[in-house]
Amino acid sequence: MRTDKIEILAPAGGFDSVLAAVRSGADAVYLGEKEFSARSSAHNFDEDELKEAVAYCHIHGVKVYVTVNTIVFDDEFDRLRRAIEIAAKADVDALIVQNMGVARLARQIAPELPLHASTQMSVHTVSGVKTLHEMGFKRVVLSREMSRDEICACAEIPVELEVFVHGALCMSVSGQCYFSAMLGSRSGNRGSCAQTCRLPFSVGNQKGGHALSLKDNSLISLLNDLQQIGVASAKIEGRMKRPEYVAAAVRACVEQRDFGFVTDETARLLRGVFSRTGFTDGYYQGKLGKEMFGTRTKDDVMSADEKLFSQLRSSYKDEIRNVPVNGSFTASIGEKPTLTVSDGQHTVAVTGDIKAEPALRIALSEDKCRAQLGKTGGTAYFWQELDCRLDDGLSLPLSALNDLRRAAFEKLDRERSVVHHYQINAVNVLEPIEPYQPQKRQTRARVTGTKLGKGFKELDLVFVPLFGDRREIERLQAEGYPVGVEIPRGMFGREKQIRQQLEAVRAIGVRHVLCGNLGAAFLAKEFGFTLHGGFGLNLVNTYDLLWAEEFGFADVELSFELTFERINRLGGNLPRGIVSYGYLPVMLCRNCPNKSAGISCKSCKNQSKMTDRKGKKFFLKCDGGCTEVLNCVPLFIAPEEYSKLSTDFNIWRFSVENYVEKVETYPDFNRFLMLKEHFTRGLYLRGVE
Repeated sequence: MRTDKIEILAPAGGFDSVLAAVRSGADAVYLGEKEFSARSSAHNFDEDELKEAVAYCHIHGVKVYVTVNTIVFDDEFDRLRRAIEIAAKADVDALIVQNMGVARLARQIAPELPLHASTQMSVHTVSGVKTLHEMGFKRVVLSREMSRDEICACAEIPVELEVFVHGALCMSVSGQCYFSAMLGSRSGNRGSCAQTCRLPFSVGNQKGGHALSLKDNSLISLLNDLQQIGVASAKIEGRMKRPEYVAAAVRACVEQRDFGFVTDETARLLRGVFSRTGFTDGYYQGKLGKEMFGTRTKDDVMSADEKLFSQLRSSYKDEIRNVPVNGSFTASIGEKPTLTVSDGQHTVAVTGDIKAEPALRIALSEDKCRAQLGKTGGTAYFWQELDCRLDDGLSLPLSALNDLRRAAFEKLDRERSVVHHYQINAVNVLEPIEPYQPQKRQTRARVTGTKLGKGFKELDLVFVPLFGDRREIERLQAEGYPVGVEIPRGMFGREKQIRQQLEAVRAIGVRHVLCGNLGAAFLAKEFGFTLHGGFGLNLVNTYDLLWAEEFGFADVELSFELTFERINRLGGNLPRGIVSYGYLPVMLCRNCPNKSAGISCKSCKNQSKMTDRKGKKFFLKCDGGCTEVLNCVPLFIAPEEYSKLSTDFNIWRFSVENYVEKVETYPDFNRFLMLKEHFTRGLYLRGVE
């Protein structure tokens, strides 16, 4: 149980939002540089703006975390190096990263700069949190879809936890959404999401439904509960929202934390500034279903009028004085006066430019002196105690006192603005790494069942579901099938069962495990399996591959957001491959789209489809507690194309084989795709923004 107050962490897409956050009572802000931010459409901060923002926040005792939370390609690493250096020189309090390669480079450049694991890492289990803790991360930003009990379990790990408490809810688990990228090359993993989930999608007999649009999340009323169970930071989503929204959300969080309730007026302002037919706490409470879905209606838009925005702006238009100081002023006739100011940690002293003289008419009194020096408006400071010692009959111009006060506070500002003084190392990125030369050519498959045709014996590895029938898995092994198992990418609340099942399949001789997230890799490694990394790890650069090799992966699937050109330029020694066929998962959802229409799992029978406004059909495939939204057409890369890549294997992802995909042998499979199916070549040629 935490005894210190939970941190209120506010978003800032520009400097106006920094002011709104700090002046409304935030303890920390998070913001992005101009590049490598998961909210690329926000204003974000260039080098000078970042220095100004960090200095302002530090002067007020507020921390600043900078997001570098996108996937980064090898050809961008020189710019990435520069971005990390800028953040370290600006003295930010932490970097928020998604990409393991980014974390690796950041440690080389600024070893003392703390790292926070972005929610884009898709960490939603104790094992995932353990992995990052052992890697030296200071904080983990948990997936938004986690329940209270799941968060509680993670709080046992000695690392800071950060939880989103207010703002937009993506339908997909963060870091596992490829919908925007697949439809229009605007990658959510690159900060360019086109918000595909807010478009009309229908399930069942719906007309014009919004099966992917959730209400905004709000756990503000549960802030004290989060604090008690051990959460370090309460995060507000919204770097693309206006400063008035930031002010309202911070104000509500501060009231709830400090007083145990949100006033009716603040609640009204918060609802009015942005809402999607109200708010939901469904994930935290473990109550999924139709009630969590919502869209932004005309009434929601109309409630956010200029009168409301003006009221909110007035609440943060003036500088706040939130830093207590003590000081002493001394002045003697014939000497230059001195003012000393201390905030308890820093002490500064300044001496005036002119000497005090004997008063000709009215002497400067201590009360007058204290009143003049006590004018701290426009600064972050207020006096707790000010000791004034003056010679009797002394005269000083009031302008001299003003100059002393101004100089002292400016000097204290400079002392407070830089906290860390990081060591920054010169690093030559990606040198002298050579392009990778593959050692072998293999074909693998991933399936959703255990009824395999004989053609699968010809493959090098076939991954069946971890929770498949054990007797069938034993049979496949006995009949010579090269079987491994796949741990579900969505592991919410299932770690105990996954651990038990891993132990069971290991006992019957299974040795290979496909791991699509950090938690899965941690568990499989713990049991001594051969680790194979899945596409969900979003490995896209050479530094990622160096990390994966060090972690213990035998080989990895590269992200399908890479182009062939970039794949062939990757270095490192770790074997790697691509997904060459499959209805690619464009979303991983904890709340099934079917629930937007009240469709039950029983009636679905795991053969549902979702329809977009153009009539295209997307398969919905459930696995335990999560649903994958599959693309409307399959990916297909022909052998003559992937044989030219610097890769060791290609993998076929069968997801709907029971009622669509029926081919069992390698030759028939390729002929079937080329002649009978509409297919896409995905992002391998066109790439992503």
